Amino acid sequence: MSPHVLILGGTTEARELAAVLAGRPGVRVTTSLAGRVARPGAIAGEVRVGGFGGAEGLAAWLREEHVTALVDATHPFARAITANAARAATTTGVPSLVLRRPGWRPGPGDRWHLVDSLDEAARSLPGLGRRVFLTTGRMELAAFAHLTGLHFVVRSVEPPEAPMPPHTEVLLARGPFTVEDESTLLRDHRIDVLVTKDSGGAATAAKLTAARELALPVVVVRRPPLPAAVTEVPDVAGVLRRLNLNSP
Repeated sequence: MSPHVLILGGTTEARELAAVLAGRPGVRVTTSLAGRVARPGAIAGEVRVGGFGGAEGLAAWLREEHVTALVDATHPFARAITANAARAATTTGVPSLVLRRPGWRPGPGDRWHLVDSLDEAARSLPGLGRRVFLTTGRMELAAFAHLTGLHFVVRSVEPPEAPMPPHTEVLLARGPFTVEDESTLLRDHRIDVLVTKDSGGAATAAKLTAARELALPVVVVRRPPLPAAVTEVPDVAGVLRRLNLNSP
C-alpha cells in the first residue's frame, strides 16, 4: 500500500514537511488545519479544514483514509489536539510522531520569568510593569481580562476574540519581524514587560532579542508536557528519517 501521511498542521514546520513529502513519488500527504486562520496560505498536497470530532473521529478518519503515518506538527501549546492524536494513534496502531521545534533558552542579559500557565503569567504582571506587549495569541486573552489597571498591546494577524483586557490596543500585522522592528515597537509603545509563550524557532524570536537589548522583563509561559510514550522529533529531517522517506 502506498504511504499516506496525515500532518496535523498550522506551523511552519508542517508546511515544510508537506512540501517535502508531496515531492516524494507515490506518497500521499494530507495536511489538516483547524480553520482558525482565514487565509492560511498555499500548502503542498491535499488539505482538509476543520476538526475530526475528538480522538474517536480522528481514529475513524485514519482508518477510512488508510493513513500509514500521523505527524502532529501543531503548535507546541495545542494540548487537546496533541492528546487526541496520541489516543487515535494508539487506538488504530498507526505510527505517530510529534514534530516540535526546540524551545527557547535564556541567554546572558535575559530577564525571564518562567511560568506554567497564562493565569500565572497574568498574576505576575502587576509587579513587573504597567504597559504590556502581549504575544500569547489572539484567542487566549481572557486570562488577562481582569487586569483593568494595565495597558496591553496585542499583535495579531486577525482581530482577537473577546473577552480581553479593557485597555487593549490591537496591532494587526503578520511577521516575521526583525529585531529593529521589535525594538521600535517596544520603544514607541513604551512597553514595560513582554509576555510570550515558549513557541521556539527563529521566526518570532526577534522580540526576545529586542527585550534583552532594552533590559525588559519577559514572562515566558512554559510548554505543556507531551502525552506519555509520544515520540518527539525536532525537525523535518528527523521525521523523514523516522518514516524512512529520506530518498525521493
